[in-house]
Amino acid sequence: MPGPTAAEMSDPTRNNAGGHGGDHGGDHGPIVLACAASGIVPFIERAGGDIDRIFGNSGIAPDMAGSPTLKLRLSDYCRLFEEASRRTQNDNFGLWFGNQFQPRDLGLWGYAAVSSPTLGAALENLVGLFRYHQESSAMRLVPARDGLIRLEYRIEAPEILERRQDAELSLGMFLNVIRECCGPHWAPEEVYFEHPRPQLWQEHESAFAAPVYFSQPTNALAFRRDILERPMPARDLKLLATMQTCLEALGLQGGEQGLYDRIRTAIRVKLPNGYPSLDQIAGDIRVSSAAVQRSLGEQGLSYKDAVEEMRRNLAKMYLDQRQLPLTEVALLLGYSELSAFTRAFTRWTGVSPRTYRQSLVRH
Repeated sequence: MPGPTAAEMSDPTRNNAGGHGGDHGGDHGPIVLACAASGIVPFIERAGGDIDRIFGNSGIAPDMAGSPTLKLRLSDYCRLFEEASRRTQNDNFGLWFGNQFQPRDLGLWGYAAVSSPTLGAALENLVGLFRYHQESSAMRLVPARDGLIRLEYRIEAPEILERRQDAELSLGMFLNVIRECCGPHWAPEEVYFEHPRPQLWQEHESAFAAPVYFSQPTNALAFRRDILERPMPARDLKLLATMQTCLEALGLQGGEQGLYDRIRTAIRVKLPNGYPSLDQIAGDIRVSSAAVQRSLGEQGLSYKDAVEEMRRNLAKMYLDQRQLPLTEVALLLGYSELSAFTRAFTRWTGVSPRTYRQSLVRH
């Protein structure tokens, strides 16, 4: 698929827009169960937001939010929280929405977690059943340094560029699953986010009561292994089995990501470390370099075109975050010097990054 023109860069996240979400949403991109938006309407109202405008611009009807079985397009769901953040002028909207979100509000998936016998089983069930809750996304438990465990989460649909609010609210939801077992004052050892550091980043350390690191390869909570054996206070094996069966019956299977999307995701992850080589990307996704080139060729792209497309799509999103210095934007896009990024952005859009950002301030 060819990249957007300079004019289309005004909204590169709307690749899946159009119509309203619903059970048919999976026909137009990955989907998520609507229970993930439980409580969003009163939360927006308390923040002084315009419900009709926010939902209207997101392609979702307000009465769908919170339904345990309805399905929303994942792109629309992410756009809902980005739009709510903009319209309420609360840059940390997703952070605080997730901070107050209770596990049972996650519907069948949340009940499966809280009814598990131990916290370790609860987290394993969250990971194992995640594919029934949300598509084109990854969630896993992995060992980390110093004997820590990391609960990692990331959207892997490369067309969904603006997903900061989703990342922050999701880790807040997972935090509260652990606090269901360990108490309301439990805190992880460290927290990681894939997006750059926002302006009000101190609120993140307050919300998680832990050090928070940004511009990381994925989003994650890191914690000590010894809490995994703690019993869940509401353990109920019969309820757990029922929730598992109901989730599977919904038919949200979360099929594997296609090779083209895997290539684009790997490029996005690698860019902050510099221009990724073809061999690096092939190694990361465990296919041959020739297979990467064949997949891109089917889309009418060379490898260089694919990297350029991802840089171009991410550039406007990073420039919209005015707290990011232009030098940091350049580094996030894999440029070693600001001058190289400036030349590339000017070629794509006809204006320099500085001029583009000044136009945002004027408007």
